[in-house]
Amino acid sequence: MEIRGASVVISHHILDGKQDLYEDWLHEIEPICRKSVVHIDWQIIRPIPNLTFNYTVIIRYDTVENLKTWMESDTRKKLIDKAKPFFARDDHYAIRSGLDFLFQAEDQPVKSPVRWKQYLVTWSAIFPLSMLIPLGVIPVLNLFNIPENKVIHSFFVSGVVVFIMIYLLMPRYTKLIKNWLYK
Repeated sequence: MEIRGASVVISHHILDGKQDLYEDWLHEIEPICRKSVVHIDWQIIRPIPNLTFNYTVIIRYDTVENLKTWMESDTRKKLIDKAKPFFARDDHYAIRSGLDFLFQAEDQPVKSPVRWKQYLVTWSAIFPLSMLIPLGVIPVLNLFNIPENKVIHSFFVSGVVVFIMIYLLMPRYTKLIKNWLYK
């Protein structure tokens, strides 16, 4: 039985001063990736100036097999070779089904926790964030005279929630509960 839905999380640490060249390279590789077999989504999380240094690219495909086909393709390998002069470290990526990448602690084996534990952990992290983040984000939007609109508010609130989940909360949370999570 083939697993449906797969994500790859690619991390590129770019040499200082090479960010513009890397951005140009992203504009070159993105449309090629999007045209590959059963591509679903492409997201770029750019570094925060003077705080983070890695670009994180998340690509989703319909199956692990189609994703691996793209990641191991000659086309991608040639484009990676073209970008290597911008990299401070080698091209690093991890392929996961579903949201497994949120649960991969650096010191844990590639094995992912069972789905029901992933569900409980994700829910227990998102619920308080979904209650608290609007209390901070909506007043900031009001300061900038952004119209009060559920769609606009949800857009910004969900962006902050996802950022906190991926960069701040889940890496620490999964380390804290790793004994239970990976049992």
